[in-house]
This record gives sequence, C-alpha cells and structure tokens, in this order.
Amino acid sequence: MASAARLDLDGYAIKPMTICMIGAGGFIGSHLCEKLMAETMHKVLAVDVYSDKIKHLLEPATHPWSDRIQFHRINIKHDSRLEGLIKMADLTINLAAICTPADYNTRPLDTIYSNFIDALPVVKYCSENNKRLIHFSTCEVYGKTIGSFLPKDSPLREDPTYYVLKEDASPCIFGSIEKQRWSYACAKQLIERLIYAEGAENDLEFTIVRPFNWIGPRMDFIPGIDGPSEGVPRVLACFSNNLLRHEPLKLVDGGQSQRTFVYIKDAIEAVLLMIDNPVRANGHIFNVGNPNNEVTVRQLAEMMTEVYAKVSGEPSLEVPTVDVSSKEFYGEGYDDSDKRIPDMTIINRQLGWNPKTSLWDLLESTLTYQHRTYAEAIKQAIAKPVAS
Repeated sequence: MASAARLDLDGYAIKPMTICMIGAGGFIGSHLCEKLMAETMHKVLAVDVYSDKIKHLLEPATHPWSDRIQFHRINIKHDSRLEGLIKMADLTINLAAICTPADYNTRPLDTIYSNFIDALPVVKYCSENNKRLIHFSTCEVYGKTIGSFLPKDSPLREDPTYYVLKEDASPCIFGSIEKQRWSYACAKQLIERLIYAEGAENDLEFTIVRPFNWIGPRMDFIPGIDGPSEGVPRVLACFSNNLLRHEPLKLVDGGQSQRTFVYIKDAIEAVLLMIDNPVRANGHIFNVGNPNNEVTVRQLAEMMTEVYAKVSGEPSLEVPTVDVSSKEFYGEGYDDSDKRIPDMTIINRQLGWNPKTSLWDLLESTLTYQHRTYAEAIKQAIAKPVAS
C-alpha cells in the first residue's frame, strides 16, 4: 500500500485526488489502475464498457484499495452520467479510442467519430467545470517524416533533424485523402488542436500524451480467443498470434518500416509523474517512448521468433516469416510512415523521466504472459473440429 507521505518532484506533499479514467478497462487503463491502487491514495472512477482487464482490481471487495476504485459501465457516446463523473473528479484521463490500424481503412467513419466526435464532450465538460484533463493522443499525429520525402540515397536521411519527432517543432505530414489510413491520425490531431485552443482561450488545464508503441501484458487481443476471429490487432499482437499458432509472421511490404517500442510499466511511470506534478505537466504535449528500442518491423519479427522459442520451449518454424503487400493485408487506401523516433527533451526536462527496459526484456515479459495466457486455448481451438 502507498504511504500518505508521497512527494512531488518539487518536494511538496501529493494530496489524494479523485480521477475519472475513461477507458480504464483497456490495456493502458488496466496498468494505470494497478499503479494507482498499489502506490498512491488516489481514487479512481473507472469508466468503460468492459471490465475484464481490471476485474482483479474490482474483486474481491476485500482488497485494501476496494474503497478507492469504482467501475462505471458507460459508453461515452450516449450517456448523460459522464458529465456527473467528471464533475466529481479532480482530474479526467481520456484513454478511449479506436486505435487499430486495420480499422482505419475498413472503419474510417467509426475511427473519426471515436477519436474526435466522441472526445468532444469530455473536453467540453472539463473546460466548463474547470477540471484538469490528461488526454491520450498518438505518435501517429506526426504522420510521415520529412526524411521520407528525400531521395533514398540522400545523406540527409541519416540526419536526426529529418526524422526525430519533436512535440513543439515537427510538422504533421499526412497522405492524400483517399489514403484512409490517415483518418485516425487526422482525428487525433484535430482533438489535440481543440484541447490546445481550449487551454489558450478558456484556461483549460491539460496535458497531451503521445504514446510510441507501448508494449506489455494485456495489450490488444488474440483473434478468435479474446477478440473477433477476423480482427487484425497491431503489429506486436499480430506477430504474437502467429507465434502462438505456429504460423509464419506476416511482414507487410517487407517489414522495412522502423518503429520504437517502450515497456508499459516504464510508460505508466511517466503518466504517474504527469498526474502527480500538474505544475510541471500542464500545457505540455509529451512524447512517451524509448528511442533506444528502435528496430525495423522485420528485425522485430526475428527477435520475437527468438524470444518466443526461449519462453515456450518450442522450436521456431523453418520459414519464420512471409512477405505480404499492404493492399493484401490491410486493403485499399493503406499508407504508412517510414520511421517514428521520439525526441525526449521535453519529458526529460519537465518530469525527469527516462525509459529503462530493453526491447529484449519487454518482449520476454510480454511473450511469457501471452504464452501462459493463450497457448492452451489456441491449441484447443485448433483441435476443435469445424462444424459442417
């Protein structure tokens, strides 16, 4: 249990607060709830349509924190109770979103509504009631790097100026309108601009978080086990699903895109610093990622294959990967960015945060969890005869 004598970065005692957490039942929300229950005296009004990932925090009612977490089954699209919960809280954290790349092409309207229209009331209620807001955005708001438009043999492609992404300087460059993959990034950027404008015109106290591929237990879903059979989760969960099913890992367009990955527990440390240090966090946009964990998607596949063989004790496939086109995998209208490398200057300066966990270690933790959680269920699903 947390001590009541926690101090902020400036040496002042941190007062317990009530947090309205929208999307508390998801991957990030579940880890944040765990952190808040274990290490603070803050109270959480947990808002979501599902509670599976936080059930262990809600039951049994004998937990030492049971009086500090309440679950409210609410769909924020059409529930008048939301404003009341925001009014009850000192801080609102909005994690709700559609954030699966396969949906950006196939469900662009839902993607735009979920990430912009549905977020509007949250911003409005916080602004009108003078409540602080921490809003989760995405690293995808940066779009494509300047370097991606340079000739492939240009030495400037190696200059960090052209690919490292800075919150206060980098432009947001998207593809053409028919590339509906950018519906998510555009919606997220527009809600960021609205929040920023509310801060400038109406003194909304806000912090915007731009996650760069947060990885760990309970992320995304495994198709056909705890998600739709036809679903396509994000890259790491896709690869995990392939490994669990002993299938080759599918590399979209050769797996040449470069990404960074950060461990969920490191990232949650950063969010707790934002919660507990409003003077340092208010009015800022923060990249939260690990530039030291940069790999191509192909390298990620190779590393995951090696790690999974270690944690499962099962041999790797003779042909561990297969190339597929983005059109075949995602459908028409898909586009992508070449690199997403976060600049860490602002979060280092304001909160003193740095990620700690190596890519190998975060993959080992995540794949160990997924093997223990899903391997047997997948074996049974594969063995089950198909009804005629």
